[in-house]
Amino acid sequence: MGDFRDLSTKVALVERNVQPQGILLNDPEAVGKKSQQDLIALAAEIEKADNFVKLNACNKLQMIVDQIRYLKKQAENILTEADWNMKLHHVPCNFVKHPGHVYHLYQKKTGQLYFSMISPEEWAVSKSGPFQIYKGSYRLEHDQSWTPLEETDKKNKDMAMLAQLCSNIPANVFKSIDLNVNM
Repeated sequence: MGDFRDLSTKVALVERNVQPQGILLNDPEAVGKKSQQDLIALAAEIEKADNFVKLNACNKLQMIVDQIRYLKKQAENILTEADWNMKLHHVPCNFVKHPGHVYHLYQKKTGQLYFSMISPEEWAVSKSGPFQIYKGSYRLEHDQSWTPLEETDKKNKDMAMLAQLCSNIPANVFKSIDLNVNM
């Protein structure tokens, strides 16, 4: 821990006051005594407290780092999904797309992608369709996002669950929430 002189610079003691609040102490010399053992014990307690505070701060910062990683991943997912949705909106078609409808993505021999209302099964039945490669079927959602056909059941269940949760929230709850956040 070092010698006695080092401890007196590391450990801060309260100023000596022989008349706290104007009252003379019975033994003012006892208040000012400081043994090497007392300083060592006090220094050890301070060091222990410092270590605990540092570890506590590090643990809290680690939680924030984990949250940052999670939010970064969420942001990447959102941007990837937005990019995919925009690409699908730019795929040519000869009709107006409506939310709730399923559209089928094909690729021509030339490499051009296009949307069709005719499913691969309907092309197979007619046996007269042009050469094309089926790339997938997508439902246009009301928020203008696209859901792959194989994920629509899951999306429907999620939306039903959200609707159920929201229907159980009293309308006056939202009136009491103060959204004015000053930073």
